Amino acid sequence: MNRSAAFEVKGWCPGALRPMQSGDGLVVRIRPRSGTLSLRELKVLADAARHFGNGHIDLTRRANLQLRGVSEGSLPPLHDAIARLGLLDDSPDGEAVRNVMISPLAGMDPAEVLDARVVGRELERRLASEKSLWALPSKFGFIVDGGGVLSLAEQRADVRLVAIAHDPEAAFAVGLETRTGTAWLGSVPPDAAATAAIEIGLAFIGVASREPRQRMRDLSDESLASIRSAMKSRLGMLPENPRKADLSLNRRVGLMELGAGRFAAGLAAPFGRVEADQLRKLADAIVAHGGEEIRLSPWRALYTGWPDRSSARSILDAAARDGLIIDPRDPLLQIEACPGAPGCSSTALDTRGDGRRIASWLPRFRFTGTVHVSGCAKGCAKSGPADLVLVGSEGHYGVVRNGTAQDHATRHLAFAELAADPGDIFGIDQDHGHD
Repeated sequence: MNRSAAFEVKGWCPGALRPMQSGDGLVVRIRPRSGTLSLRELKVLADAARHFGNGHIDLTRRANLQLRGVSEGSLPPLHDAIARLGLLDDSPDGEAVRNVMISPLAGMDPAEVLDARVVGRELERRLASEKSLWALPSKFGFIVDGGGVLSLAEQRADVRLVAIAHDPEAAFAVGLETRTGTAWLGSVPPDAAATAAIEIGLAFIGVASREPRQRMRDLSDESLASIRSAMKSRLGMLPENPRKADLSLNRRVGLMELGAGRFAAGLAAPFGRVEADQLRKLADAIVAHGGEEIRLSPWRALYTGWPDRSSARSILDAAARDGLIIDPRDPLLQIEACPGAPGCSSTALDTRGDGRRIASWLPRFRFTGTVHVSGCAKGCAKSGPADLVLVGSEGHYGVVRNGTAQDHATRHLAFAELAADPGDIFGIDQDHGHD
């Protein structure tokens, strides 16, 4: 097993075998199969985060876990702990391309069209084992969406498989992410869905060798047409494009009634950060109520499924007592913030401390939009646009509206200036903020 690490390289996603150096040590990313961890695995990882790192654990936008503060000396025993759980890949190249996100409630949601886990697991297995696929860029991603109450429709992915009710039985719609949205190519039976995704990945490698690009959305129209042509004979007709979920009704946090007597508890972590002790206590509480596993998601939230309302409610109460978010109206859910200083050497700003202060202002000014607090222009916490973006630069924040951290800031302010007149950054006159 090759456990070499290229610590100095940045601009790619870290892994367990290729951790990334940050301001607080190595960042070690763990990619659970199908976004699922047993409670034993959760406890072992929580203990490992405390023993081999600094106890900080991040939930990522790709439904993974990151252990922070690991040293080069503690990395080998951490690898051993991960390997004993069966969560360490055989190759850093295979690990780097095993980027598959599935529906967080797969197999427990009565509203889903079908269980996405079978296709997701097969796709993960082939990405990790077939060397021809290791030429995919490390940020190239796949989504396998079985439908249900937690749609992945707004999550970005290069290749998308979405379950549809296709007479006489269920099928997967196959799509590519382009600059203008998802381009749907056709449909495929569930038992051929993983193969279709793999073939698209290989077709991308072929066109990217002539037109070097990192993501499907960066390809030229000619290259996209080439991939469409390569897949045309392999896919069936698509009666209609999959419908987008009504996200305004999509409550992702708190008590979720799934139907057929099933419930889920959605637990969010402020800015995606949980501590080892928090995670250990959560696992103990779930075990005490007869639970068996926990699901990760791209919303930096954790999910558990329950056969009754009282068990789900008890887990929510236990999580709230330990600092997790269970109220879908909590203003912290409107904020995305990178680790900031001192965890990241790219900024001197306390982005998450500032994010908490900003969250406390939101109800006062009735601001219902999204806020992204980024220590620098990389925008690690959120690649997509937000209603308000604060971008760190030389100890100040640049202000961007309806954009990303890479966009041009209209003004630059110290946080003390923002705090002196917080309504100003929301475009609200402080004297008339409640009018």
